Amino acid sequence: MRHFNTLILLAFVATAGMVSGQTKDSDKGQFSGNLLMNYQKYLRDDSIGANTKVYKENTASADAWLFMQYRMKGYSFIVRYDAFNNSPLLDPQDAYTDHGIGFWQVSKSIDKLDITMGSFYDQFGTGVLFRSYEQRQIGIDYAIQGMRLKYNINDKWAIKGFAGNQKGNIKNRFGFAKQVISGLNIEGGIPVGKMSKYGDLSVGASAINRSLDRETMDRLVGTINTYDLADRFYPKYNMYGFNAYFGYNIGNFSWNVEGNVKTPEAILGMNDRFKLAGGNVLYTSLSWGKGGWKLGKQKASIGLNLQARHVDNFAFRTAPTEALLNGLVSYLPSMTRQNTYRLLSRYNAPGQELGEDGIQGEVEFKPRKGTQIFFNASYVQTLASNGKLNAVTGVMEAEKLFSENYLEVVQKLGKHDKLKLGIQQIHYNQTRYEDEPEYVPVKTFTPFGEWLHTMEHGKSLRVEWQYLSTKNDQGSFANLMVEYWATKQLSIAVGDMVNVIPHRYERMIIADKVLHYPTVFIGYTEKNTVFTLAYLKQQQGVNCSGGICREEPAFSGIRFTVSSNF
Repeated sequence: MRHFNTLILLAFVATAGMVSGQTKDSDKGQFSGNLLMNYQKYLRDDSIGANTKVYKENTASADAWLFMQYRMKGYSFIVRYDAFNNSPLLDPQDAYTDHGIGFWQVSKSIDKLDITMGSFYDQFGTGVLFRSYEQRQIGIDYAIQGMRLKYNINDKWAIKGFAGNQKGNIKNRFGFAKQVISGLNIEGGIPVGKMSKYGDLSVGASAINRSLDRETMDRLVGTINTYDLADRFYPKYNMYGFNAYFGYNIGNFSWNVEGNVKTPEAILGMNDRFKLAGGNVLYTSLSWGKGGWKLGKQKASIGLNLQARHVDNFAFRTAPTEALLNGLVSYLPSMTRQNTYRLLSRYNAPGQELGEDGIQGEVEFKPRKGTQIFFNASYVQTLASNGKLNAVTGVMEAEKLFSENYLEVVQKLGKHDKLKLGIQQIHYNQTRYEDEPEYVPVKTFTPFGEWLHTMEHGKSLRVEWQYLSTKNDQGSFANLMVEYWATKQLSIAVGDMVNVIPHRYERMIIADKVLHYPTVFIGYTEKNTVFTLAYLKQQQGVNCSGGICREEPAFSGIRFTVSSNF
């Protein structure tokens, strides 16, 4: 495999060089790419639990991704070289070392037909049925390695199909799953009336098949045969999934609906035992906005958005034996707001593939120039079948998983100042999300604020603060961050998050005292290259990126990153 990867890289460089060397200047293609490198130096801190394998044995790690693309006359050649050195990205409790071709692709457009061979990212509809994508921040790469064809029927309709294997897992990023995945999708747009007088309608439908290999089936059958006779079943080699979706837009109003179903297969239930079950997901969203209407003497605007989702046994992976973030084929992001402030993003609601009902709504209101009011509310619960037993009625009832109420007000103060103030309230079912039976649900109240002052020559000063109040989990925290842009290229930030009122459960491995999690950050931009250097401590918790979350250990040390486009 290593020799094959090297040959691909050499062939790419040689092809790009020969093609560009044999053509006229007017026919030369375009070469582009980017580099991302992360280096971490681990400074062990037992008081916050920063003492995993990388602290005890390796003390440092480095990850890098070099992406290169050459385009010419409808051809596209892509190679990405990945390097992992003592990396905790794939498994936060371990260290992974390997390097090689992490992504390669050759594609060509011939009239209405697009041909792709090698690695590719894609999705059907919203991605619930199928999504191949990458999230480097949490160490996942779900590229498909195989072939894909797309035929553009006209400027509104297209049909595409693919077949291949999912690339990589937490044990071997450069291998690929033995299970074969194939799919077909058609989508397009339909004007509802003459010149779209009655709006526009977009529709689509997909089908996907995943077939198991013999080795996986034998392992699965061996496990099922250990169950009592009443719990045994015949697992299936093939799983089929289907979806249909539409979007309707007229004026400032839009409505989207998507339904997904999958045929019965072996999935891992809440009791860590396999069961035979089909699944479904139903999603819908509504949005509406209006601007430029008068509110007294002021011009105001308003925007509304509502989303709802029902999930029932939609566990879809390369194999039923895969767990956590390994082998995911479907994409079930959190149905709640994605917060960015350090304490506001402390508790998140990962999508529950075995079952959940969730709803989220938000309102953005601008009553006048310089003033913005934003409110968001969300609620997520289990299905009744996965809930808890009512001791009085003896009936299973849905259990509350998560809720959030979020309010912020942004006000411009003159030409150079902007002030943001807000509050957040969360209910987080730590028992269910983190599989901690002795923990109780976390209830938080978090006021927060931010002040931004801009100056001449690209200078600015930003101060943010939050206070998370709770009697559960690790207790209450206060966070303060000051960021100064000395020039348009150079920024410096200093902050500290303090566990001001500690609370500990018996299983927690952190010290029962007031703990500090400081941050010192320097960022510098030189044309298309960004350098960052930071010293920081981070608490153990759920880290989310793009709506996908995973539990990560505490971090203590130095991080250096380089990001460059060319």
